[in-house]
Amino acid sequence: MFESRGTHHKYWCMSSFTKSFDKPLVVIDTGDGRKWKLAEEFEYHVGSSDSEEVIKVPAGFVTDFATIPQFLWGIFPPTGKYTKAAVIHDYLTANKGRIPYSTSSDGNITYRCYTKTQVDKIFLEAMGVLGVNPIIKRIIWGAVTAFGDRSGYINTSI
Repeated sequence: MFESRGTHHKYWCMSSFTKSFDKPLVVIDTGDGRKWKLAEEFEYHVGSSDSEEVIKVPAGFVTDFATIPQFLWGIFPPTGKYTKAAVIHDYLTANKGRIPYSTSSDGNITYRCYTKTQVDKIFLEAMGVLGVNPIIKRIIWGAVTAFGDRSGYINTSI
């Protein structure tokens, strides 16, 4: 599913995340074989496709897709049906669950905060939206829940 655009970049595109999204996930290979940079903003509506609780992953965000040890790639590769869910999870995790929600006219930013448990539940929900096999979904989610970094998260949601 790789498509070359230009002479130095590889892009990887995926189909829409939910019915309300018509933009594919477009990323640029950073050249190290493990990390990819979003070429365009990417959104996920939490709960339903018409939800106003929207997670916006900005263009330029760098992801490794599913953070899976290389020795397990034969069973669980970093990319698959769960890739878009992994990008959402990577973004939330990189920001310790604290993401910009809105900006007032005077430039003040309001943040939405998620606990580690909420971040992991959003990941599980997103994999369900993508139609990931229920067994695979639970294995990946279980690993993230058990072994994911919990440091720096706010303990309550706002």
